[in-house]
Amino acid sequence: MFEIADRLLAALDATGRPIAVATAVSITGSAPRTVGTSMAYTGDVVIGSIAGGCVEGAVVGVCEDVLADASARTVEYGVSDDTAYSVGLTCGGQLRIHVQLVAPDSDIARQVRAAVAGETAGIASVVSDSLVVTDGSSITDDGSSRGGVEVADGSAARPSIPSPTRAADRFAHRVAAELEARILLGETALGTINCEGEMLETFFEVSSAPARMIIFGAMEFSSALSQAAGVLGYRVTVCDPRTLFATAERFPTAEVVVAWPPHYLASTAIDERTVICVLSHDDRFDTELVALALASPAAYVGAMGSRRTSDRRFDELRTLGVAEESLDRLRSPIGLDVGASTPEETAVSILAEVLAARTAKPGVPLAATRGSIHRSTL
Repeated sequence: MFEIADRLLAALDATGRPIAVATAVSITGSAPRTVGTSMAYTGDVVIGSIAGGCVEGAVVGVCEDVLADASARTVEYGVSDDTAYSVGLTCGGQLRIHVQLVAPDSDIARQVRAAVAGETAGIASVVSDSLVVTDGSSITDDGSSRGGVEVADGSAARPSIPSPTRAADRFAHRVAAELEARILLGETALGTINCEGEMLETFFEVSSAPARMIIFGAMEFSSALSQAAGVLGYRVTVCDPRTLFATAERFPTAEVVVAWPPHYLASTAIDERTVICVLSHDDRFDTELVALALASPAAYVGAMGSRRTSDRRFDELRTLGVAEESLDRLRSPIGLDVGASTPEETAVSILAEVLAARTAKPGVPLAATRGSIHRSTL
């Protein structure tokens, strides 16, 4: 639900009432959204979209039930159900959706608030207290006789059994420990915890602090890239040694640093999610700067320039002793070939390559590929 954290928090603060939140905890095959996507329902207003318009109407009905009795539910929609088509799921995938109540003063709300503040946050939602019980029935995560696993038309798949001693409560410490581990990994996923024979099927949702994008060079291309990267959730820093160009007025959504770029890069924090874009055209430091970037753990290093400039830069980097293995990491000329020309178009080109690099995708037209568009291991 961190995807809609800001809007969810605003609704909680405005209404002061609990809100039903539906989250996709498992996706098999083709589906328009990803695991962790959420939709909230206040009783009057829908926030977000859980399946790109496919099943929202049916999910709202489940949310109304949750609002009515505060009983969490898990529902499934998939190609094996004729009713899946009646609710609009025609993309060929299978969705498992957990719906729960979120109160303004709950632990979940506090985690949502932390995520909105840019802090690392995590939520563990127990989808079921036991995956298998003696008579094959499903146990709800709240132990009540309402809820249980439901099929796409909203009817109970089989009678649910009250859980007299909820495993979720008895092993809360195990769930908390597992969540802490998932937070360290930055991993959102559905998992199963074996607690003395009790199987806790739990969805772990993690919101990590925003990844950094460091842009070197204060120019119009940098301004467009800074704004576009901010929309994608990056925490952007623009660095340039020229006080006349590196100003907050030109880059209102970014941190602006006036410093010698190689010195700044050598002193700032860089991790495996950091994106470094060298858009400057300054022979005094560009090659040294790129060499430092390639020696860092950054996820992406790109440098702007013509093919002639890029060829010369590669030669200079080899002269500096940069290994070919490191040079293979350099994206230069920067961006995907989509015919970009303007600063705004170039920003799209660069961010498309960043996304392709992050997901290890080739960046080719979907029409030229085969298989599921949205692949998931869950």
